[in-house]
Amino acid sequence: MKEDYTKDKLEDEGIVLGPNEGEKYSFGPNSFTFKVTSESSKNQLGVYEIVLGPMAIGAKLHYHRFMDETFIVIQGRLTVQMGDEEYEASPGTVAYAPRFTPHGFRNDTEEEVKLILVFNPSSNREGFFRGLKDILTELPIDGEKYLKLYNKYDSFPVDSGDMIPTRE
Repeated sequence: MKEDYTKDKLEDEGIVLGPNEGEKYSFGPNSFTFKVTSESSKNQLGVYEIVLGPMAIGAKLHYHRFMDETFIVIQGRLTVQMGDEEYEASPGTVAYAPRFTPHGFRNDTEEEVKLILVFNPSSNREGFFRGLKDILTELPIDGEKYLKLYNKYDSFPVDSGDMIPTRE
């Protein structure tokens, strides 16, 4: 039988996850929950719910070579840095950092911040988050190990002397 190249082959691979669903990792007041993973999207998209506790730093100024990152603020006020500019992002704010755009984000308030991070493509970002939890819970934090993790998952600090997401 000859294949009909004019017809689409439909697939049933959609997923729907509720507010408290997904693989969750917590450390201290911070957490990340995998919503759309590299596996479920064939490495095209990663969607992650991030919770930053009071005064927590998500990431210091860095960039990606092969993926774009989008921030969608759900709750609280997130400080987003794009290059030399800082923005206070309230709920509903979308911040887009295309490849090679230095960016960082943090919670400068005493309230919890919740956001959605979207990576395109996802580049197996789940490994980064799992490794991040392990590295940031080992004290003292090993800067070389942190940098290796960063680089493996397409993250490059603008200043490798100030890359660990902690406040002095």
